[in-house]
Amino acid sequence: MQFIDLKAQQARIREQIEANIRKVLDHGMYIMGPEIKELEQRLAEYAGTKYALGVASGTDALLMPLMAKEIGPGDAVFTPAFTFIATAEVVQLLGATPVFTEIDGKTYNMDPIHLEEEIKRVMAEGKLTPKAIIPVDLFGQPADYDEINAIAEKYGLWVLEDAAQGFGGVYKGKKAGALAHTAGTSFFPAKPLGTYGDGGMIFTDDENMLAILDSIRVHGQGSDKYNNVRIGINGRLDTIMAAVLLPKVDIFDEEIELRQKVANRYTEMLGAHVITPFVKEQNLSAWAQYSILHPERDRIIEGLKSENIPSAIYYPKPLHLQEAFANLSYEPGDLPVTEKIAAEVFSIPMHPYLSEKDQDTIVEAIIRYAKK
Repeated sequence: MQFIDLKAQQARIREQIEANIRKVLDHGMYIMGPEIKELEQRLAEYAGTKYALGVASGTDALLMPLMAKEIGPGDAVFTPAFTFIATAEVVQLLGATPVFTEIDGKTYNMDPIHLEEEIKRVMAEGKLTPKAIIPVDLFGQPADYDEINAIAEKYGLWVLEDAAQGFGGVYKGKKAGALAHTAGTSFFPAKPLGTYGDGGMIFTDDENMLAILDSIRVHGQGSDKYNNVRIGINGRLDTIMAAVLLPKVDIFDEEIELRQKVANRYTEMLGAHVITPFVKEQNLSAWAQYSILHPERDRIIEGLKSENIPSAIYYPKPLHLQEAFANLSYEPGDLPVTEKIAAEVFSIPMHPYLSEKDQDTIVEAIIRYAKK
């Protein structure tokens, strides 16, 4: 049994993938080949944004917009602590300061009420200048963007949507990637839309932002690659990665629907035994992970392991308690909701091709070990 079964998906579209790779081998444009532009156009249309820009990773998809906004020393950027390190890592890389916010105890996404409290606190202290907010579409469900964007407007902040797990999700009829000023997503292989390597995409409606990002993507180039008008990075998406993604885009909506069926069945069978994910009525989750809570998590995980059923913990140690952010002087107890969720959460196999037989096996084992 696989935690994520990439082979089942590949079996459907391998012929198209191989044909696309051969096409790249034939034209030889391995960097910034025509498949990049085709993918950018298709995904901008999918997300409902004017522009999309292919980049080397989901991390670059967050780093580059911060660079474009000239976020740096003395600036405060508000992020949840319950997320992958890349969300806050990019802030600290630029010399800015991550300010960690509490999460909603049901959705595990950024809590807008605590966000505003932290903005007020930072402003009152006067040591940092609030500049940006990075909400995370955790586990596939978009954050509460109406509330977050309203708070951002109230305090003059810029919002960067971290849609690394959320691409394919929907918030009040709008697709993830189009829910803030700018958004970044990841094409890491395990993501709902993943390639066979690293890759990412930035989404924006801002033509000026696009031009700056396009420059940053190639070492800050101006009129040509040897005319550098700013400091940039090597942030390009490889052509072969785009070639692999194009056939996956063709079946992406169908796979999102298949994920709904798996998730709905899980929730129906597990609801009386563990705390199952809560998706707001206005939202559609991309189900990057199916994550559940139980106070005896470790016992259940060990039981599953004994039956060769894979599981994973996203995320066992919140960012505010990570050694990498020790300079920020957070302590245990500072974000109690985040810390409680991190102590009880674990994820079980989730992908579009998970059979009902395997689902039954997983559910029966969880119920068995949850009761002990």
